[in-house]
Formats: sequence, structure tokens, C-alpha cells
Amino acid sequence: MNTSFIPKQEYFDRIAKFQANMKKAGLDACLVHGTESDFANVRYLSEYWPTFEQAGVFVPAEGPAILLIGPESWKYAVGRSVFEPENIMMLLNYREAAEPDYPGIPLSTFADVAKKAMGKKKLKKLGLCGTAVMTMPTLKALENQLPGVKLVVAEDVFRPLRWIKSENELNSHKKAFKVAEKAVAAMLNEMKPGMTEFQALAIAQREIFANGGEYEGHSLYCFGGDRTSNGISRPTYAKLKKNEIIQLNIGARVGGYSSSIGIPVYFGKLPKEQMALVEFGLRAHKYTFELMKAGADAASIAKDYTQWGIDQGWGDYMLYGPVHGLGIQETESPWIETTSKYKLQENMTYQIDTFFTGNGYGLRWERGCIIKKDGCELLSKKFMSLKDCKLD
Repeated sequence: MNTSFIPKQEYFDRIAKFQANMKKAGLDACLVHGTESDFANVRYLSEYWPTFEQAGVFVPAEGPAILLIGPESWKYAVGRSVFEPENIMMLLNYREAAEPDYPGIPLSTFADVAKKAMGKKKLKKLGLCGTAVMTMPTLKALENQLPGVKLVVAEDVFRPLRWIKSENELNSHKKAFKVAEKAVAAMLNEMKPGMTEFQALAIAQREIFANGGEYEGHSLYCFGGDRTSNGISRPTYAKLKKNEIIQLNIGARVGGYSSSIGIPVYFGKLPKEQMALVEFGLRAHKYTFELMKAGADAASIAKDYTQWGIDQGWGDYMLYGPVHGLGIQETESPWIETTSKYKLQENMTYQIDTFFTGNGYGLRWERGCIIKKDGCELLSKKFMSLKDCKLD
């Protein structure tokens, strides 16, 4: 069952575009790799989301692609992916990390996959995509089972295909943000001092699943105190306290596509310097909106934002660039950084991620947007007031 809002044909159209890029790059085939946690590349081509195991999609420059799965997932893959059973193969190398042997289960090798996919054509040059999460056993198996085949990193052949979203993808994002809005609203209404961070997040999880989310869009954030100064963190059993920043970042996944809304909140009254950072963070967040439009140079956006922050007197509180890509993963390529070398195009999607870190405290304002000709369309316009931050 295709659980996304993407029509089945759109997956095969993606594969065809990928194959066109492969031919231009002189590649005979590509192997796209994914894991349970970093599954976006594989799901983009197949709608398949591995659980426990790894997965891959072997795409020849011509002909049908093949979904590669672990030994336990045959029925799941047949029912979940858009591929026909004859184009799904089980490999030991895609097993779970406990590495069972699975005696008695007939399994294929990469050599078998190449023979089926390539037919009479010889595989000379194989591109690898998803290399950041590819495991050593998988890479070693490729080298051993495909002797003489040149393995090359081919991220640039595949990754840009995911940058510009179709109407179906945009609609999935929009639905995901509607779910996230409901989850944030429920948290702001129901959170109380003395709750653990986990208890507060249970409110969001309830709303995500009750309102059409298939899963969380990312690891949900609800934590206070010094951990708000962390660029990345997780909730704990700590209890919510008055008079300190509490960071919320709540995202839902709908039809495969992610969302996230970030807002700093508090009970009671914040110290003067913390309240000043909350106010500046919101101004910086809104300033970034003005920079985002089709044709804008990505590096220039990052440079303008950084200089603006310095001019405002908050340069020491900045950690990294103001924007990152949004898609099946809440954080994905392309980022907007001072080193970026591309221009924004219509229907690219981003998370405007306004993060500042201070001495023992920090905050993040965040929401998604769609790039348009004359600006950006916000995927959520809620929770953009200082009034939303105070919970009592």
C-alpha cells in the first residue's frame, strides 16, 4: 500500500530523471542507500521505509530499478513499495545491525543484482548515493562482489533531484505543517510547570497521530535551561521550570514529508538578557523571510544575515547559517551557508532555522517556507508573536 500522497507514477518519473543524469555523468548504474533513520533517498525512489534493516535502490542507466531489502522484509516491501515483486531482491548485506545469518533463506548478492539490472550490458562504473550513511560491510561487499567495477561517489547526480518539489510534494508539506500547528497549539495550552519534558512531548505526539501524522517529523524538542543553548539536544526526565526559556521544536511527518515549528516559551518572567534574545531572535527570524526568493544567491543570503546580526550587536550569539533544506527529512540538502554555490529556485523548500546560543541559555525560532518568484510562502504563519511565548 502506497502510504504517501505521491502518485505511483511520480516515483517512476523520478527514476527516469535520475537515469538521465546518470547518462550525462557517464555512469552505468547507481546504488542509492538508506537506513531506518536516514531513509529519505530510498523512500524518494520507492516509497519504501525500512524498519530495523537497511535498504537500497539499484538504478541502471536504462531499465527497471531494483529495490534491495533485508531478509525479514519481503512481505513488507511488496506491500509498501511501488515496485513490483520481480523488482525486489533480498540481500544479507541489508540485514539488521545484530547481523544474524538467516540460514535457509535464499538471498542474493550484489553480483546477482547487477546481472538482473544490467542484462547483457557490462557494469563498469557504479555511482554511490547516500554514502554518509553507507556502512562498511555494505561497501566491502560491493568491492568483493563486484570486482573490477569502479565505485564513485555520485551524490551530485542524485541529490539535486530532490531540491525542487512537485505540487504533490508541496501539498504533503502543507498537510504536515497543519498537523504540527495543532500539536504546538495543544502544548501551549496544556503544558504546566512541574511536568517532565517527556510528559509535555506526549501532548504533541498525541496530536500528531490524532490529526493525520504518520510519525514525528524528527526527534521532538522540549527542554529548558542550559540545554536550550545546545545546537542539538534531546528531552530528559527534567521538569519544566518557571523563569527560564523552554525550547519547543515540533514536527510531523505526513505522506513521507516533514515539518517543524520552533518557538521559545516560558512560564513566569524571563531574566532581562534572555528576554532580549527572544525578542531579537524573532526579529532575525522575520528578517530572514525578506531574503528568501527565487534567483537569490544562497551564499549572499547567509552573508547578509550574518552581517545584519553583527550590526545588531548579536554576532557572538550566532552558531551557523540561517536556513537549511526541507523535504522527506526535516534537515536535508541544500543548506544556505556562506560557502554555498547555487541560486534559489521556485518550489525549493526550506526550514528557516533561527538559532542563537548564549551563556547558559539559547533559543530557536523555526518554520518552513516555499520559494516563490517574489519571495517565500511560509508553510506556517502561526506562533510568530512574543505573546505566544508566555504560557501563564
